[in-house]
Amino acid sequence: MTEPHDGDPPPGLDLTTAEWGMWQAFRNGSTHDLRTSHPQRNDPSGPYAWGPERSVRARVVALLLLDGPPAQPGRVAALKLNGVHITGTLDLAGGNIEPYVELKNCRFEREVLLPEAQFTTLRLVGCALPRLEAARLRTEGDLHLPRCVVEHGIRLTDAHIGTDLLLNQLIVRRDRRGMSISADGLTVAQDFQADMIESYGELSLRGAQIGVSLSLRGSRLRNPYGRRALNAPQLTVERSLYLTAGGVSTYSSGSTPPYGTASTPTRGTRIQRFECEGGIRLDDGRIGDAIDFDQARFIMENDQELSLRRVQTPELRFLGERPQRGRVILSGARVVNLVDKSVSWPGPGGLTMAGFSYECLIPRGHFPLARRLEWVAAATPEYAPEPYEMLANTMRASGEDADAREVQLAKQRRRRETLPVAGKVWGYLQDWTVAYGYRPGRAAVWMAVLWAVGSVFFAHNRPEALKPGESPNWNASLYTLDLLIPVIDLGMDGYWRPDGAVQWASIVMILLGWVLATAVAAGASRLLRRQ
Repeated sequence: MTEPHDGDPPPGLDLTTAEWGMWQAFRNGSTHDLRTSHPQRNDPSGPYAWGPERSVRARVVALLLLDGPPAQPGRVAALKLNGVHITGTLDLAGGNIEPYVELKNCRFEREVLLPEAQFTTLRLVGCALPRLEAARLRTEGDLHLPRCVVEHGIRLTDAHIGTDLLLNQLIVRRDRRGMSISADGLTVAQDFQADMIESYGELSLRGAQIGVSLSLRGSRLRNPYGRRALNAPQLTVERSLYLTAGGVSTYSSGSTPPYGTASTPTRGTRIQRFECEGGIRLDDGRIGDAIDFDQARFIMENDQELSLRRVQTPELRFLGERPQRGRVILSGARVVNLVDKSVSWPGPGGLTMAGFSYECLIPRGHFPLARRLEWVAAATPEYAPEPYEMLANTMRASGEDADAREVQLAKQRRRRETLPVAGKVWGYLQDWTVAYGYRPGRAAVWMAVLWAVGSVFFAHNRPEALKPGESPNWNASLYTLDLLIPVIDLGMDGYWRPDGAVQWASIVMILLGWVLATAVAAGASRLLRRQ
């Protein structure tokens, strides 16, 4: 500018009619609208060419933003464009852009370069651009990119957004490295809303920090070119992470939505589930309120994972569709409430949860204990005691002692499969007699049955006395009981000399008594150790 307060363009710039209108609109803070009366020709991603009457040079746009003319008296300078074709490369790298920027339905000929630039608020709404390069971008206010179409990826690595980041209904395709959105180290002070987006490539949020919530409601992430569609290890979200069903946000026109509004779509809104084709990595994440997978659909190959290793969150809502392939990994994760459905978990070999801890189970729908045990078995193709212990402790803490005992019994039966033959035989004996000590009432039943059988047998097959005249009066029931109870002497079996079948029957009663007593002792010992 030749004069600091001169509102005219510098000599030699040779503004076109469209550019001159943009220049004046900038000084007035008004919108420079170059749309036609034919809506189909206003689509920036459409096939129709936009002529010189709708085109402005990126050089002129950069001049306005970096060193623009003063505002008209009583007005605030701002760049507001609608339906404009921006030719050339818009390069604002490292610049400090103070005017408010809102570009709607604009078409960019080449990539937009914003690395290390500083904005107050930047809104690109419904625009089409080849690529957005904005590493280390800083905004005091919002960054909005709703309904934009980006053909070769977005880079927001280490960017800092002062309030909200809004990407609702964005369509973004991969760059040459296979990345759709590279946002490692991103910081968003408030909400990060990416509802109903379509991502073709890897969406990377490694180490990102979100001040309120991160929403991907109704979005579709597809990466058939690589292993993961969402790669977000060490993600920090102060409130909730939503990978759930959602609808078109009523705030996608560019205004800032208040917190939580998008969770309840209005009547008539098109609803679609969150869908991810490719793996998801959320390892080591810290989510302040909840991770929500309500109605989510995961399409994975056999070598892909929905990985939640070492995640920490108060609530995990695993309420999506059962993955048909791939694996769900919960190893080392720590949650307080596990809200789930029996039909959401994968089958055997598709679930791993070694070291997974939770305090309270909140099932949605019918989820009986038998199905819960199948859930644990699916996570342990090879026997591991920890998932059984965790489930039993949770059941016991919620007052379901009977279910806790059933879980412990199931654990012993799984363990028995890993033992040698002798151990398996002894295990079956403990199971049949006292159910490993978790059903102590069985001991009394077996004792009563053996006592009754023995009493009837010895009543009809009385052994001879060792010393006639010195033996006590014969009592078949007391004699049977003396044989069955080891250690304790009731003073009956020492006075009689069994022979033949009576002798073998006595030996059988003694052996069964010892087996029963040993099984009871083993079960009691296990019960005491558990307590």
